[in-house]
Amino acid sequence: MRIGELAARTGVSVRSVRYYEEQGLVSSTRSPSGQRHYTEHEVDRVRFIQRLYEAGLSSRTIAEVLPCVNAPSQENSDAALERLAQEHARLSHHIEELVRTRDSLEELMAAGRAHRDALVRESAAA
Repeated sequence: MRIGELAARTGVSVRSVRYYEEQGLVSSTRSPSGQRHYTEHEVDRVRFIQRLYEAGLSSRTIAEVLPCVNAPSQENSDAALERLAQEHARLSHHIEELVRTRDSLEELMAAGRAHRDALVRESAAA
């Protein structure tokens, strides 16, 4: 199938399919005129890659995880699970930082409201 059909069947843009290929995440053969042709296998692969992106993984991390799909083995599975655990820890840390930032902003907003309310009271008393 050509790139447009692969994109349509997987719900991604043609540009995304090209990017995946540039990153070594999918592969194609080329016609004599240079058009990309994909197999049915690539439909499932692109869908799987999309799931990995939705989980917050970068293309670099996805490339590190794909050996467990390309060449299933206990070693590759263990390596993929370890890499996913690292990403989980990274995201958890980032979420903790975002919560601290949000809490700090809420404190600033409360202080701002208190200051505004004091100004309103002063102006009403005058």
